Amino acid sequence: MTRTKAIVIAAIVAGAVALGGVAVPLTSHPKFCAACHNIRPSYESWIVSSHKEVTCVDCHVRPSVEGYIQDKAIAGLKDVAIYLFGTPTDAHNLQATVSSEVCLSCHRAILRVSEVAVRDLPPPVKEVGLIMSHRKHIEAFAKRGQGEGCTTCHSRLVHEKPIKGYPIVIPRGHVAVDNKPYDPDHPEGSKLRAAALNDCFRCHDGKAEHEGKVLSKKCETCHLPEKVSNYLFD
Repeated sequence: MTRTKAIVIAAIVAGAVALGGVAVPLTSHPKFCAACHNIRPSYESWIVSSHKEVTCVDCHVRPSVEGYIQDKAIAGLKDVAIYLFGTPTDAHNLQATVSSEVCLSCHRAILRVSEVAVRDLPPPVKEVGLIMSHRKHIEAFAKRGQGEGCTTCHSRLVHEKPIKGYPIVIPRGHVAVDNKPYDPDHPEGSKLRAAALNDCFRCHDGKAEHEGKVLSKKCETCHLPEKVSNYLFD
C-alpha cells in the first residue's frame, strides 16, 4: 500500500468516526425522533409521562451490539427513508416493539411480585386487590413464542393517558366489563384503538391454554375472593 492510499484510508476512517461521534448522539435525542410528524404525538405523550426521563432509544433499542445494529441503525435508516421518500405510517397505527429485557433492566424486582400492594392500586382496583405473578406471565409469554411480554399488558404506559381517569397507569384490566365506560382517543379501525381495548380477557378468555390447561376466567384467579363477589362484577 502506498503512503497516499494509507493517508486516504486513514482520512476516511477518521471522518467516519467523527461523523458517527456527532450523528449517534444527535439521532438518539427524542427531539430528533419528534421531527417526524407521525412520531410527534408519541413524543408529546412521553414528555408528560412517568418515563419522561427515559429516552426513546433507552426503551426501543435493545442493549446489545445486535440490538443497536438492528433497532437503531437498520430500523432507523429504514424509518428515515420512508419519511423522506415514502408514506409514513399514520400516528394512530404506529406499532413499536419494546423488549421485555429492556423493561426488566430497570424493573427486575417486579418478577418477585405476586400480590400487588394496595397502595399501588387505583380505585376501584384496590377494592378487590390484584394477585398475579409477573414471573409466570413472562415465562408463559416466552413459551407461547408470539412476541408477547411486558408491553402486552402495559403497552399504554408511556404513550397514552391512564384509562378511565385512573390516577396511575395500570394494565388495561377488564375494559369491557367493569362499570366505567372507556373510549380510547383513537379513530375507529385504528391499530392503537384496538390495542387500547384489549384487556386481560385477551388471554383469559376461557379458551386459551398454557401447559395443557385452559386459563381460568374466574374473578378470584386474580382478585381477592372475599371482596370481588360484591364489587364490579355481577
